[in-house]
Amino acid sequence: MRRFERVRRERILRMASVVGLSFALGALADLALTWRLHEFDFGAPETATALVTEPAPAARPRAFQRPAAGAERPSGGAEPPTVATTGVIPHSSVVEILRDRDLKVPVDGVDDDDLRDTFFDARGGRAHEAMDIMAPRHTTVRAVEDGTIAKLFNSQGGGGITIYQFDPTGTFAYYYAHLDRYEPGLREGQTVERGDTLGYVGSTGNASPNAPHLHFAIFRLTPERQWWKGQPINPYPVLR
Repeated sequence: MRRFERVRRERILRMASVVGLSFALGALADLALTWRLHEFDFGAPETATALVTEPAPAARPRAFQRPAAGAERPSGGAEPPTVATTGVIPHSSVVEILRDRDLKVPVDGVDDDDLRDTFFDARGGRAHEAMDIMAPRHTTVRAVEDGTIAKLFNSQGGGGITIYQFDPTGTFAYYYAHLDRYEPGLREGQTVERGDTLGYVGSTGNASPNAPHLHFAIFRLTPERQWWKGQPINPYPVLR
């Protein structure tokens, strides 16, 4: 009888030890799970990983803006800017498009080797955005390519006697300024061909009377195709 009681007590002690160990292991598991949840919610800064990454917004280049003319077309004595620019200088691919058209140097007797890049020169606190082609007064000025005469304008305080010519697609405008006079019979809306006479070199407007030249500019028109407004393109690499 005593032996039976002793065996039963030993079995009870072994069962208690097993149960206690189970409780201990369970408590350790609960503690580990709690720590893992805490780390997921608040994670250490050096190991935390973002679940969703938002792409950073692309930086926008700062566009050169010149005060534009009014929304309506200037009329009468209004003096629009030479070209009210809208944006930055276009990508080089636009220059290549124009180069492929083989534009003519617009002043007789001037070779492409005689041209000088004056596009970035300062003029009255702003960029020139055109090319000055020096030539004797009365030298013939010709159309650089086919197109239409969009506007004949006399800006006494600016480009003087000027011509705005649109290309055949209405994408680009060619600007001829400081002319001495127009070719007789030239009129707005007239269709011209590459090499047609448009006018003659002078120094009207704000040009020096001692330095006659053609102020020649190219700009890409806006969707509204306003003759006084566009995005400037450097003529130098186009004509070279």
